[in-house]
Amino acid sequence: MKILITAPYLQVAQEKLQEQFEEIIYKPWKPHGRAYNEEELIHLLQETKPDGLITEHDEVTEKVIAVYPDLQFIGVCRGTPSNVAVTTATEAGIPVFFTPARNAQAVAEMFIANVITFMRYTLPAIDWLKGGNWGEGAHTSYLQFKGNELAGKTIGMVGFGAVGQRIANMVKGFPCQIQYYDPFIDEVANEYRKTTIEDVFETSDIVSIHLPVNQHTKGMIDRSLLSLMKPDAIFVNTARAVVVNNDELLNILENKKIRGAILDVFDHEPPGETDLKLINLPNVLATPHIAGATFEVEDHHAEIMNEALMDWFVKGKSSTRLLFNKEILKTKAVQ
Repeated sequence: MKILITAPYLQVAQEKLQEQFEEIIYKPWKPHGRAYNEEELIHLLQETKPDGLITEHDEVTEKVIAVYPDLQFIGVCRGTPSNVAVTTATEAGIPVFFTPARNAQAVAEMFIANVITFMRYTLPAIDWLKGGNWGEGAHTSYLQFKGNELAGKTIGMVGFGAVGQRIANMVKGFPCQIQYYDPFIDEVANEYRKTTIEDVFETSDIVSIHLPVNQHTKGMIDRSLLSLMKPDAIFVNTARAVVVNNDELLNILENKKIRGAILDVFDHEPPGETDLKLINLPNVLATPHIAGATFEVEDHHAEIMNEALMDWFVKGKSSTRLLFNKEILKTKAVQ
């Protein structure tokens, strides 16, 4: 089998694949400067003629699959394969693998770093110090920038998958109380409280969003929920902007109905008008979609993908990292 890899992939991970699949063609998108678009990917596939594709952000559209339908698998080095026409791939009998939790540690660490930064007024304090504002009063900064500890706070998760559970495990030592809303997750542990989404918003000191994007979650977080938050509560979104009505979040923040927000995702990237209004509010800590941006994430996705492919093609086992219609599996042999 010949595999084309356009995702960033460790050399050692490529070598492990090569041991089993013989030929690896490595054409990562990074030197290209951006992900391959539809036409570029079609050209690359036709040029290299691979049996399998491992991608990250490239546009694997219906047209790509129609023009090159003979792939034995598509691997997507992302938490969700949103850049792939999964239905079309399934109809063509092409298994689609992905790498859930590849960035769970990175996002969890960023959550803790940004929450503490926000609660301790670290960034305005740094700006104040660099601006030469420290006068004669030795306690001026002590009084002006007195913040709060994370310890003892109640963190409410909307969605309690890999990232939410990683955060919950990491804040045990502070300690924090964890409660969550997730209709697809049963009781994880006695120490974490499962409750309603309304209760999460109403009783948490920090509300953190960890939702996937689908027809049910788009715009799910709206004024009816945001207005339940305590006046000193903090809203955090490191998931997807589209699950939040950001016009209503902007209104809540402008009117100081809550303490503030920590945002890493926006409706438009680069930011649009509403995004910029949110970003520039004094009670918002905003970062440019970098919660999952670590070098280690690339190590994780290669390891997860390799394991999934080995299970499927070498060991003949199914995988939790597989999106594939099992009925089609019965009628189409995987070579």
